[in-house]
Amino acid sequence: MGDLWVFGYGSLMWKPGFEFEDKRPALLRGAHRSLCVYSWVHRGTQERPGLVFGLDRGGACRGMAFRVKAERAEATIAYLREREQVTMVYLEAHRRIAFADGSTTTAVTYVVNRSHPQYAGMLPLDHQLELVRGAVGQSGANPEYVLNTASHLGELGIHDVRVSWLADRLKG
Repeated sequence: MGDLWVFGYGSLMWKPGFEFEDKRPALLRGAHRSLCVYSWVHRGTQERPGLVFGLDRGGACRGMAFRVKAERAEATIAYLREREQVTMVYLEAHRRIAFADGSTTTAVTYVVNRSHPQYAGMLPLDHQLELVRGAVGQSGANPEYVLNTASHLGELGIHDVRVSWLADRLKG
């Protein structure tokens, strides 16, 4: 097995949690970033779910790709599975990503399982805000997660109207 690429579109962009050799902005086509997953563990509970990002079908997503040395690939996949597959709301997938220089590679990423009970779909922004504001899970407060993601999207020059709308209201 060669080096492993991991594509992050939410908290993996700002808190990968694994060793990597390189990181580069990347584009994944065929799926988009969406606050479409009820969080029952990391940013909420079953009784008071929060919302976290998922890669949902259609469109495109700009995010961050991390290159992991081949000798760390197995340990990295094990870590990602433990982190991302707690309730199996995500499906591990290998998707083509593109870099600014036109080169491409395949990266492991986690796409939302639309048939899972935690799949929220496209909720109205007001409802998203209500869920995010009051949720806390094992990894912390849900507003912190959305604000950190919004901040890192901004640093990458990625403008997401829906994320910006939520972040503006969570700050105020």
